[in-house]
Amino acid sequence: MDGAQGSYVARTPEEVFRDYRGRRAGMIKALTTDVEKFFQACDPDKENLCLYGLPTEQWDVALPAEEVPPEMPEPVLGINFARDGMDEKDWLALVAVHSDAWLLAVAFYFGARFGFDKEARRRLFNMINNLPTIYEVVTGTAKKQQMKEKTPNSSTKSNKPHPSKMSRVETKPTPRKDEEESGGEEEEEEEEEEETKQKNHKRNNNINNSNKKRTRNEDSEEEEEEEQDNALCGSCGTKGANDEFWICCDLCERWFHGRCVKVTPAKAEHIKQYKCPDCTSIKRK
Repeated sequence: MDGAQGSYVARTPEEVFRDYRGRRAGMIKALTTDVEKFFQACDPDKENLCLYGLPTEQWDVALPAEEVPPEMPEPVLGINFARDGMDEKDWLALVAVHSDAWLLAVAFYFGARFGFDKEARRRLFNMINNLPTIYEVVTGTAKKQQMKEKTPNSSTKSNKPHPSKMSRVETKPTPRKDEEESGGEEEEEEEEEEETKQKNHKRNNNINNSNKKRTRNEDSEEEEEEEQDNALCGSCGTKGANDEFWICCDLCERWFHGRCVKVTPAKAEHIKQYKCPDCTSIKRK
């Protein structure tokens, strides 16, 4: 398709970029200022249509090249079929995205065809990258980016203090930020240390109290063991064997051999309060 490809022959990165810029301008015109004309040209009743950008900053909606494979990359097919099935803004944005892809393909097709080396390709890409994409122009993103780029520069200039003001500010003994932060950190460390001390103190008190209770229990158990070791059987008056079973009367608190009062260890487990024979006979009287 000679009209779509254009008669311009590119040889250097700058010439390829001029070709890219011309085709880009034509496609932007189709999607912005000539949008009504472009909309009517994309008739869904026709066959697969493509949007071509020409090096002369013009555009054309036509059928793709008949030769296979084509001499150069072809734009996306069938843009007319999606026209009535989408919101117009979304449809134009979709065509813009595919147009950006086609422009890059054409530019680097020329770069490969004319044998661009790494440096030449880098120069070509940098020149292309400095321009907003068709998608950014059509959707208005390019204007927003320009506003953002201008805003920080103007604010930076207005916020710059006069040299004399800067010197006066520097002479004031203002506290350094790192000193304030370090002071705050020291206070936090002191508070944490105090809390740790209080927690340790409470824990030590609890441990001491539990140790005291344990000591009392152990002492009482030891006293009972000593009392049992030194005690004589309230019935036979002897100590008996070391491993012999003993039982204590809950009333008179005297110890007795189990064999002397006829109480076995198994029977003793079921006795809630043991009374020796003497205490039992006294209560009966």
